[in-house]
Amino acid sequence: MATYVVGISGASGAVYGTRLIEALARRGHALHVVISDTARGIVRDETGLDLGQGPEAARQALVSLCGEADLHVHDSRNLYAAIASGSVPTDGMVVAPCSMKAIAALASGLADSLMTRAADVHMKEGRPLILVPRETPFSRIHLSNLSTLAAVPGVRILPAMPAFYTHPKTIMDLVDFIVARILDNLSATTGPEDAFAPRWKMEPER
Repeated sequence: MATYVVGISGASGAVYGTRLIEALARRGHALHVVISDTARGIVRDETGLDLGQGPEAARQALVSLCGEADLHVHDSRNLYAAIASGSVPTDGMVVAPCSMKAIAALASGLADSLMTRAADVHMKEGRPLILVPRETPFSRIHLSNLSTLAAVPGVRILPAMPAFYTHPKTIMDLVDFIVARILDNLSATTGPEDAFAPRWKMEPER
């Protein structure tokens, strides 16, 4: 199994991050999770999941969501954590949702928190880094920062833009579409049988 880093930053759409953690944990992957201080409140307000105070309380809350897993939660201010070093191997990182503040920090090389430092490590080491911006509309500054990051080898910009050809019936159907795309781009899925959401099936021509 692989080892992934998942960051949840302070943007609306916290469910993308929690659902991704659930999907990866249930596939048996080892996870390092970093949740910003602002994101803790957003997780509670948008999903009802109370992460409590401190990394261990957050870990227990996430375990209650996805079951027992190889799951490590780090304090977002702890730059002594293992994932702050490029010498610690990981197979990729996702920031979902990714705020424009985090995008700006990464585009300018400002590793001012464990989340941005871990992402910076993935960029400098050439490892997969998937950023899931959840903002609309984008300003020219946002687009410039996103373009800068998209030019970095290994970085994928995967906006939270669900499709509707799957005929979603619930909000979670829309969420799962994005999570499925993240899994595909992270190489955390093995094929059609492991898809997290329905895949496109082209109708035969008549």
